[in-house]
Amino acid sequence: MNSARGLLAASVISVQNSCFIYPACQKCFSRLVLDSRRFNCLKCGCAGEAKDASYRYRLSLKIADTNDLFDITVFGSCLDPFFGVTAENLQRCIQDLNQLAGETNIDTPPGALVQAVETCFIGKRFIFGV
Repeated sequence: MNSARGLLAASVISVQNSCFIYPACQKCFSRLVLDSRRFNCLKCGCAGEAKDASYRYRLSLKIADTNDLFDITVFGSCLDPFFGVTAENLQRCIQDLNQLAGETNIDTPPGALVQAVETCFIGKRFIFGV
């Protein structure tokens, strides 16, 4: 695998999914397995109470430069300025909004939020570190 790092100026063509927050292990950043009361990291074995799970941004994008299309995933707190809050605070807001609306899956982002993310990113040009 090539370990060369560089910068890529590209435009966002689409947001690949609507799940841009995930429960993350505080030690290794892997996705946690959550049930109603506990969390578990399959990679490093970290475990705890579900209410104490941390959340992290994960934004999957299709981008294009002048020659090619790429699928790219942006992780972590570099997305805080775009969302205006940390991933943990946004997750709490999503859960609160869904509970007020009577949604059965309280972790699913409301359609208006997904649309706002698409408006913020699609058609805009960014410099990505790859």
